[in-house]
Amino acid sequence: MSRIALLSETVASQVAAGEVIERPASVVKELVENALDAGARQIAVHVQRGGIALIRVSDDGHGMDRQDALLCLERHATSKLRTGRDLAAIATMGFRGEALPSIASVSRFRLVTREPSSLAGTEVLVNGGKVETVRDAGEAPGTLVEVRSLFFNLPARRKFLRTEETESAHVEATLHALALGNAGVGFTFVRDGRTVYQLPPALRLGDRVRDLCGPAQLEELLEIEGGDGGARPLVRGYIGKPGVSRSSRSSQLVWINGRPVENATVNHALREGYHTALMKGRHPVTFLFLNMDPAAVDVNVHPAKREVRFHRPSEVHATIASAVRRALESARTGWSGAFQGALTEKEEGERRKEEGGEAGPIPAEPELALPSSDGPLARISLYQPLPTSAPPDAPDFALAPESLPSPRAEQSPLPLSLAPAVPPEPAPAPSSLAAPPSSFPSLGNFRVLGVLAQLYILLEGKAGLVLVDQHAAHERILFEEFRRRLEAGETIAQRLLLPVTLEFGARDAEWIQRNLADLRHIGFELEPFGGGTYKLEALPPYLPLDAPQQLLREVIDELKAAGADTPRLRLGEEMIAKTVCRHAIKANDQLRPPEIERLLRDLLACELPYCCPHGRPTMIQLSLAELEKRFGRRN
Repeated sequence: MSRIALLSETVASQVAAGEVIERPASVVKELVENALDAGARQIAVHVQRGGIALIRVSDDGHGMDRQDALLCLERHATSKLRTGRDLAAIATMGFRGEALPSIASVSRFRLVTREPSSLAGTEVLVNGGKVETVRDAGEAPGTLVEVRSLFFNLPARRKFLRTEETESAHVEATLHALALGNAGVGFTFVRDGRTVYQLPPALRLGDRVRDLCGPAQLEELLEIEGGDGGARPLVRGYIGKPGVSRSSRSSQLVWINGRPVENATVNHALREGYHTALMKGRHPVTFLFLNMDPAAVDVNVHPAKREVRFHRPSEVHATIASAVRRALESARTGWSGAFQGALTEKEEGERRKEEGGEAGPIPAEPELALPSSDGPLARISLYQPLPTSAPPDAPDFALAPESLPSPRAEQSPLPLSLAPAVPPEPAPAPSSLAAPPSSFPSLGNFRVLGVLAQLYILLEGKAGLVLVDQHAAHERILFEEFRRRLEAGETIAQRLLLPVTLEFGARDAEWIQRNLADLRHIGFELEPFGGGTYKLEALPPYLPLDAPQQLLREVIDELKAAGADTPRLRLGEEMIAKTVCRHAIKANDQLRPPEIERLLRDLLACELPYCCPHGRPTMIQLSLAELEKRFGRRN
């Protein structure tokens, strides 16, 4: 007796439905995508009891005649593909021809459709995959699909559905992503008879983000743009400003050619673009759109079309990371126009004269002593200013670029060290200021009020009160100095008194041999010593010396995990961040007014002044409006 038999059409349809239809939200996704492919400009979605009792999706698209209305319920019937060549360059949301027959096989299904040129439409009733009624209907042009009693004939599947509230939340999240990805289409969502939202077609993505997520969300975002739409994907949309992040990827939305998707390459590129602007374990808020050649992306790798695969992932990664970095940099350059009345070089000289000093160049940057192969101590400059600017929402202070110290000038050092600037004294109460406000300088439209709890520098600006964390600020300054030296090609290493012999397995040894140049650049000097053995002669000066082999293995694992898309200069940055954390000014380190002034100047000269290398903020602002609201002066 034969062991193999063909499945019945009913069972085969139910198997297909199990792949495509996971829950009511999957039905909404498939039906709305069909409406978008039909050229709809208005789409309305009604659900009852989380979509378990009813899902109704209506659109004003081009509709179907009677023949197509019946044919669309057959498996693998589609208007979007004709040949295998079409499958290699899919430009539509749907393409498999499985959605409608799969949905109809596990529900009580009603389809009403009419072409604009037809006098009458067509109504088709299907019960559990069996067509029961086909008749004329007098509906408006477009298509209406009703799905009732989902999984009524699959009780085993229905019991795996969650509560009505949970299923409703999934439906809303699915429609949320589709509405954001198609801002030019109007969307109406009605849940249990209550209109959740009614969105008109938007001219800009920002308008749709504001309508769906609120104006407060839009104010936290930066516009992003990059690529060319040819060899590199065209990247556009919005990303969160530094400090705006979430504990999960739920707010990290990505669309490729209008399709909401998930992709590990995109996630890694976003993380790489933010780099030190994100805390560990946090994820950016993104509304990211990639437009690219359909032939360069494979959307046929997941039953629900949720995941995609790129033909050239490295180009996609580089384009996204570069666009994110440029967006963050553009926010920083926007600072310069946000503040007026900053000190000019002349004003700075006059102020120094009034304080009894010589008018002239600002003192040179101080230095940090670290071990090096050039001698017992190497002098590493802490401050090397970059052009200063600030994001539109940054604290209300800024200094003109010409007032910053020049690294090329002949200057005398300012005594700012890593140790407390004055002999230790009993710490004052946390609520007291470290010095009277009159002893601190005024810098243009920015006035230092004092230091709270020997950690937070208090500043008064036009917009309100600014608090700067002196430890986080100094961390950022030190970190960028280390990184600049690495990017300039300077190897920072400390030689070991006695070289250490390390043995590695075949794979690690082969990987080390291929990446010796990169390892040497970040301070690991390794020499082959036969077989899988290497002689370690130097380490980066910011690393501990007690377990060199374990340390090197950790670096190798980090490099392998990062992959080829991560710049090799990123290798030791986490270790550098930990090191500058140990060496930066701490809480209870008392800074004199000139040292506070220099710290603030050098912070504003950093590439990313508003967060430390770990992604924590260096400064926060309490606006006057917020203070007035807290004191009951305004609603």
